[in-house]
Amino acid sequence: MSDGKRRTAGRPPGPGKSNSGHSQSLVRGLTLLERLAATPGGLALSELAEAVDLAPSTTHRLLQALHGQGFVTQDAELGVWKIDVKTFRIGNSFLEARDFVATSRPFLRRLTAQTGETANLGIRDGGTAVFLAQSESPQMMRMITRLGSRAPLHASGVGKALMAWLPDDEFERILDERGLARVTANTLHSAEALSADLAEIRRLGYACDREEHAIGLHCVAACLHDEHATPLAAISVSGPVARIPEARLAELGELVRDTAAEITARLGGRVPSPSESLAEA
Repeated sequence: MSDGKRRTAGRPPGPGKSNSGHSQSLVRGLTLLERLAATPGGLALSELAEAVDLAPSTTHRLLQALHGQGFVTQDAELGVWKIDVKTFRIGNSFLEARDFVATSRPFLRRLTAQTGETANLGIRDGGTAVFLAQSESPQMMRMITRLGSRAPLHASGVGKALMAWLPDDEFERILDERGLARVTANTLHSAEALSADLAEIRRLGYACDREEHAIGLHCVAACLHDEHATPLAAISVSGPVARIPEARLAELGELVRDTAAEITARLGGRVPSPSESLAEA
């Protein structure tokens, strides 16, 4: 064999083949981590291999590599594989870096462009909603909320969207501490009426404020949720009744609900089902 042929025969695989193999291993390893993350109690090797449709030998090889890097661990007593501390740290760093206000801003601007109305973002602080971000309507007559201002949970769209997902004991505590004072003649001021409205909010996925916070103003709002389906914040679209009549509330409510679900997904969160309580999330 000539020197040229020997060099060709001894040459390592081309970059395309090598990268393809590495990519496949990476994808398979991430698939294992994803499946283990969804099973807190851990999985035996055979169960995990079957779940990801890999040969047990391939699964074991990948697990050993992940174990060597601190991403998974094996429970010696039970013989199952689980997520290890390094994977937890990576996930936790994502949660710490998550900024739902900054993430929501382009979505608020998009809502204003789509509706022509002011879009807001607020959070719950005890028994009140606090407004943190806003995209103003270009209309001459528009709703403007000073950032940092507050509104009662029971008498605002953002507040009711947040309140709808509270556990019963927290709901009762807020009622005991703050009551249901009327802000306008339309404010829901009985526990029965408010509870029925919150159930409807959970069913529809959005809240409506029908001149309950300010006469002449309508608002629709929906909740953003974290990875436990716990309320993080709520977004809203608000405007004068002349431009947001009763007939337009459902259309805008669905738009805001779908936008809130987009933001929730971007944040790594989960939208709960209508019947899901916070304790179950």
